[in-house]
Amino acid sequence: MLVPLHTMNMFGKAEYGQITKLYAFVGVINIVYMFGMETAFFRFATKPEADKHRVFNLSQTTVVFISLSLSVIFISFSTPIANALDIAAHPEFIIWLALTMFVDALVAIPFARLRLEKKALAFAVAKIFNVSVLIGLNYYFLKINFDPSIGIGYVFLANLIANSFFIVFFFKTIITWRPAWDKDISTQMLHYAYPVMITGVAGMINEMFSRSMLDWWLPENFYAGTTREEAGGIFGACYKFAVFMNLGIQAFRYAAEPFFFSNATDKSSPALFAKVNHYFVIVCCVVFLGISINLDFIKLFFIGEEYWVGLGIVPVLLLAYLFLGVYYNMSVWFKLTNKTYFGTIITLIGVFITVVGNFILIPVAGYMGSSIAAFLCYLTMAVVCYIIGQQFFPIPYTILKDLGYIIVTYFIMLVVTSIRIDNLWVNLGFDLLVIIIFCGVIFLIERKSLTQPVA
Repeated sequence: MLVPLHTMNMFGKAEYGQITKLYAFVGVINIVYMFGMETAFFRFATKPEADKHRVFNLSQTTVVFISLSLSVIFISFSTPIANALDIAAHPEFIIWLALTMFVDALVAIPFARLRLEKKALAFAVAKIFNVSVLIGLNYYFLKINFDPSIGIGYVFLANLIANSFFIVFFFKTIITWRPAWDKDISTQMLHYAYPVMITGVAGMINEMFSRSMLDWWLPENFYAGTTREEAGGIFGACYKFAVFMNLGIQAFRYAAEPFFFSNATDKSSPALFAKVNHYFVIVCCVVFLGISINLDFIKLFFIGEEYWVGLGIVPVLLLAYLFLGVYYNMSVWFKLTNKTYFGTIITLIGVFITVVGNFILIPVAGYMGSSIAAFLCYLTMAVVCYIIGQQFFPIPYTILKDLGYIIVTYFIMLVVTSIRIDNLWVNLGFDLLVIIIFCGVIFLIERKSLTQPVA
């Protein structure tokens, strides 16, 4: 919802590239702030006879200590960091981002507890209110009270103010938290969590790496009349539309992680996990098709015209995110068997593919090459995770059927997008009809298994 505001006569492509690059670094560092303690909280709070309140205090203590320490460091060295990131005139941006990450970390475990307690309504209210405030502040700062000397800094300031309301939302939880440390349990949690953190950092590098590396490996004048910085802005803006898939994946993960841990001891859990993944793939296929065939509509209303040239990357990135979601589902085995180090190994393989893929493909295919590298990375991670996982925690995934849905959906997308209809609204109606028929056919195929109990 912010892309139209930011890209339509507000920020130039180079400025938007700066926002993209800074948030890329924040995305990676934010993982270190959390230190994998959300997953550790789920694991230790769902153990038999676990004292959930004590586990909460232990988790929160670790996260607050780490995040506060890091924020103090970043704020203390904000000027040299700003110089290194080519925003020397605005060290305050680093301070605002460091404070934002601290707030995010402060409320991470309280949000995790809401998920574990299945308080989805409270979770949703907090998140939706945050988004509403964030959007409102962006419009206020950029359209009503804009100061060119602050410029893109308003985006970061709005984020900080909006996220600060989480402290109000969790005020009772925060003031009742008591710092705690247990030599045995805390040590076990850290041992469990740090590979998750490393996995998260590596995964976020996969996610954000390409957005920064265009500055390094994109040849000058690769796109006629467009600088590297402007190409990064185009890539970052168009990347946002693939985030529709990632938002769905993130929402699913919010519910799936506590669900997987809570059902881990059930004898039917492998079949249940396989069924969950199957329907996850189906929903992702619908999202993939719906966005990919409606890019003509999206570009007219949701992004500035100078960014249209990059929209071809969206279907590739949507498919990449789909396989990332499959990987998240399949990664349940190493979290349940306490072999979280395998997550690190698999994700480092992904990092290697990301780096090599970007190095090879960006000079020859620009940001499309970077998108292909992301797809190859997540596909490989899903395949490796499946192969290794079957050795330790066999789950009867319907691999061939799921791949069949993905391939058929991609083929339908190619056919539909090749049909040119000049009238926008007729085109939109046709696309909607295709999606309805697609969903109807899926329902006919799946209707028996929808009501079939998990054995």
